[in-house]
Amino acid sequence: MRTATGEWPEGARRRAGPSGGAAAEEVSRSAAHRPPRWSVVAPAAAWVATLGVAQASHAQEPEPEHAVETQRPADDAQPPVDGALAVQKDDEAPIASPVASPPGSDTPVYASLRDAERKLEEMQTKLDAFEFHGYLRAGYGLNNRGGKQVAFQAPGAGAKYRLGNEAETYGELIFVNNWIKPTSDPGKAWFRTELMLQGATTNASTYSSNDTFHLREAFAQAGNVWPGQPEAKFWAGERYYRRQDIHINDFYSVDMSGYGAGVEDVNVKIGRVALAFLGGANDDVVTDRGTYAKFNLDARLYDVAIPLGTLAFWADLAHSPGGAQADGTEIETSTGWAVGMKYLIPRFLGGYQNLLIAYGKGIARSFRADVDPPTPFQDDADRLLITDHMLIQPNRYFAVMPAIVYQRATSGEPGAGASQWFSAGARPIVFFSQYTSLAVEGGLDWVKDGAGAYEGWLRKVSIAPQIGAGREFFSRPVLRMFFTYASWSQDLQGFVGGDAYAGRTDGFTYGAQAETWW
Repeated sequence: MRTATGEWPEGARRRAGPSGGAAAEEVSRSAAHRPPRWSVVAPAAAWVATLGVAQASHAQEPEPEHAVETQRPADDAQPPVDGALAVQKDDEAPIASPVASPPGSDTPVYASLRDAERKLEEMQTKLDAFEFHGYLRAGYGLNNRGGKQVAFQAPGAGAKYRLGNEAETYGELIFVNNWIKPTSDPGKAWFRTELMLQGATTNASTYSSNDTFHLREAFAQAGNVWPGQPEAKFWAGERYYRRQDIHINDFYSVDMSGYGAGVEDVNVKIGRVALAFLGGANDDVVTDRGTYAKFNLDARLYDVAIPLGTLAFWADLAHSPGGAQADGTEIETSTGWAVGMKYLIPRFLGGYQNLLIAYGKGIARSFRADVDPPTPFQDDADRLLITDHMLIQPNRYFAVMPAIVYQRATSGEPGAGASQWFSAGARPIVFFSQYTSLAVEGGLDWVKDGAGAYEGWLRKVSIAPQIGAGREFFSRPVLRMFFTYASWSQDLQGFVGGDAYAGRTDGFTYGAQAETWW
């Protein structure tokens, strides 16, 4: 969950982002203050040097054959410098100096010192090259019927309001290695690799067989390798690709994450351009061509300056070759397209404002690189999506994030109606001190199934006393207690709350949760 950027991409993560993502991957998260980077070379080298000087003072230097009487320097005499010997008479033998030998000395003590310092510098170089980022949420809750916490989400809704409404443990661990770090020499090329491991548990036990783990990112990136375009970045592999997220309901409106390659941040004067070849496959569908697959050509223009903010534009062309299945079913070759626009106001009442509109036709209507199961009518299917959310934080005592979503989608099947989803909610937070706050989140979701299976409302409200690492909406880590109540229309009975609420139209859950990213 990341703060918005001027790109079409994910606003935030590493980060995220950023995919981070990371990233964050996605609206950028303003996490708690990071500790300063530390150096192992300076303190360790100083300690080793001190030890070496002490050893040098008891050196393996031979005792002089004749006793030597040193001359006490005058009060205004200058101290010896650069390893100079102490003051002595012309006819006296040299006196061993406790000062370190000059560079290049081959004595065992100083050779060891040089080796130790070299090793420490190598360690520091490796530490500077490595980055570790991540996200996690974990906790436990119960429902008012005595069972484990369940999440309240309307059927057909693409997301749910998440405060006090997440019944799982979820984490993303991001490992980055900078083969040549971008900041080491801004005028030279740089290379990095990124690996992300994702895990989720059902909070049943710490070793449940239902837990899932995935490799979500594995890609390499290179920058400053294109003369005339020093900010352009090339990449290849698997990654979170420039996602767009609303934090309070964790809704990724456009998420083309997948496998492929591309280039981004190409400066074209009026803005920046990103081009990518992205794809995926559905292992459950096999034809005489092999596993059913889809590829996407993704193009974006972003950071186009206009009054108050920036515009971003997106276009996607998707294609899936058809074929014959083993049972004789013929899958038609399909092509689809999608377009979108985002208007971002990066400075808005202490936060930002982010409006997005997207429309897709055929197999591109999902706004994903993933491959949906094919249907005979998929070329005629379409989807319209409009989202708007903002962050308002006028002072140190109050912040709020409101959000609105509207979606209309058709399956393309003759005679079928349109499925619709409307959502509105907000999460205000009152900060009592540097570390304590109270978050309240309310949300409404209206859904209508195109086939007539259901139509109705789900209402949800949560209260969460919090201990957090700052006075900002995105300050993390945060530890919270939560109390959540939800109710839903009679027509949604049996679709919300799982077995615990199969015959009911309301429910209550409570528990504790920690959430953080870094």
